[in-house]
Amino acid sequence: MTSSDATVRVEDRVLKLTNLDKLLYPEFGFTKGEVIDYYTRIAPVLLPHLKDRPVTLKRYPNGVDGKWFFEKNAPEHRPEWVRTMRLESPGSSKGNETVNYVMVDELATLVWLANLAALELHVPQWTVGPRGGKRDPDLLVFDLDPGAPATIVECCRVAEQVRMVLDDDGVDSWAKTSGNKGMQVYAYAPAKDTSEYAKAVAQRLAQEHPKLIVSTMAKAQRPGKVFIDWSQNNPAKTTIVPYSLRARERPAVSTPITWDEVEDCEVVEDLVFTADEVLARVESAGDLFGS
Repeated sequence: MTSSDATVRVEDRVLKLTNLDKLLYPEFGFTKGEVIDYYTRIAPVLLPHLKDRPVTLKRYPNGVDGKWFFEKNAPEHRPEWVRTMRLESPGSSKGNETVNYVMVDELATLVWLANLAALELHVPQWTVGPRGGKRDPDLLVFDLDPGAPATIVECCRVAEQVRMVLDDDGVDSWAKTSGNKGMQVYAYAPAKDTSEYAKAVAQRLAQEHPKLIVSTMAKAQRPGKVFIDWSQNNPAKTTIVPYSLRARERPAVSTPITWDEVEDCEVVEDLVFTADEVLARVESAGDLFGS
C-alpha cells in the first residue's frame, strides 16, 4: 500500500481507497481524495435522490482529461455488500437483455464508486421496487441545452417559460444546473405518459418563442437557441443526478437552485458552483431540490 492509499471504515463497511493523491481535475488541482471527501460530505442530500434508482456511471480513471467510459453493469470486482439490481435493458428491443445495475443506498457504496473515479452519476426518472419491479416515472424533466452562443443565461429565460406552463397546469417545479452548459427543470410526474406531456410543452413553447426555443434535435436549428430536450423522459434515458460532480476542467456540480437565482441570472458565472461552494450552500440552505 502506498502513502496515497488508505483503509477506512465507512459505517460498518471496510474499504481500501487507492491513489488518493491522483489529480482527477488537473487544472484545478482537485484530487481523487477530494472527490471522495466531497461525495462523503454531500451524501446526506445526495443519497435520497439515488434511492431505488439504477445508476449509470461515467468513469474517469485517469482524470477529466483522460479516456472515460459509461458503465451500466456493476463492476465484477465489487465488494459483496454492494447491492445490485438486474433489470431488463431499457434500450433492448428483444426484451431479454439485462443489466446488473448498482443501487446506491448507503454511504459506503457511494465512497466505493468515488474511489473508482465514477465522477458522474446518472439516473432515470423512475424507480424500482424491492424485488426489481420497475415503477411508473415519478419525475418529469425538461433538459435545457443551449446552442452556442446561447448559454445558461438563455436557459434561465426558457426555464421561466416552462415554469409558467407548469404553473398553469397546477404543477410545481424546481430547477438545477446541469453542472455543464445547461440546466434542468423538474416536477413530480403530472401524467402517466410524461414523455408525451413534456413533448407537448416543448412544442408549444417552441411555437410561441421561435427565436429562443427549439423542440427538435436538428443541430442546424439550434445555434443561439435553447433546445428543450423532452426525450429525457424516455425510460431508456438518464439524467445527471442532483449534487453529482461533472467532468469539466473544474469540479463543477449539478446544483439545485432557487427560482430567484434563475430570474436573477445575468452571466454564466452566476450559476456555476464547485464542490466546495455546493457544500457551503447545503450547509446554509439544506436541499433545495424538490422544494
